[in-house]
Amino acid sequence: MPIQRPSLRRHGAVLSRVRRARPLAADAFAAQYRLKALQRQAAQVWRQVDALMTPTAPTHPTIEAMLAEPITRNSELGLYTNFMNLLDWAAVAVPAGFVERPGATAPMPHGVTLCAPAHQDVPLLHLACRWQAALQGRAATLGATGQPLPAAQPITPAVPSGQLRVAVCGAHLEGQPLNGQLTSRGARLITRTTTTPDHRLYALPPIVTPAGQRLLRPALVHAPGDPLGRAIEVEVWELPAREFGSFVAAIPAPLGIGKTRLADGSVVPGFICEEGALAGATDITGYGGWRAWIGRQAPAAG
Repeated sequence: MPIQRPSLRRHGAVLSRVRRARPLAADAFAAQYRLKALQRQAAQVWRQVDALMTPTAPTHPTIEAMLAEPITRNSELGLYTNFMNLLDWAAVAVPAGFVERPGATAPMPHGVTLCAPAHQDVPLLHLACRWQAALQGRAATLGATGQPLPAAQPITPAVPSGQLRVAVCGAHLEGQPLNGQLTSRGARLITRTTTTPDHRLYALPPIVTPAGQRLLRPALVHAPGDPLGRAIEVEVWELPAREFGSFVAAIPAPLGIGKTRLADGSVVPGFICEEGALAGATDITGYGGWRAWIGRQAPAAG
């Protein structure tokens, strides 16, 4: 019995298309630059949203239509998925029920795709699991088998959302010199708030960066029971968990990351200062925050 190789026709169609295109090396480089520009533009989406949902495919082509025009039909089917590969996004496709299609004898299966930035696979899979668990009727089966969807096994990852929040109180505030260390890692501002009213704030002696910039830095100290303590202005930023390690590694001594107690009672990672490093520091607690103090010091800080 001869071996059937239906994929040869598809491969031949792709090969003929490439041969007709006759791409030049210069075109390839221009396309790469264009792709990088589009990746930077698309990355702005993740400053406003955590995930996107799109259809998985726009149509239901028949086998005959695929064999007649494989390139065209495959291009159509990739309308909502090809760009995710090019942008290096994470994605997972899940069923979404059935839709009526003109000419079809029965409703056709329909699916949606959940996508997020790269390396957000685990949070996406948890979201996909919740989506499937919410389906009802015929949609809540294993594809065309008619078998019911089995119960999901509970998994508790270390970082369920794939994101971590960090409270900043000085040079990392929005508009301040080191804020780029957050935004360059895909961080976004969640809220502006204050600490609990039992903190002290100090201005450490300035340092000079490798670029020759004179940098002022704060030291936030938790001081329970201190009558001079008060609530200090902070911003809470959220960044991908995969970026948190490099962010912490870039923090020079005597500063580091510990826990910050916020006004609403929550506790998030935040800046702390090594014990004994406050010698020579200026107590600026009375200003209530770094911006208020910087505003008074701007002419002298030059």
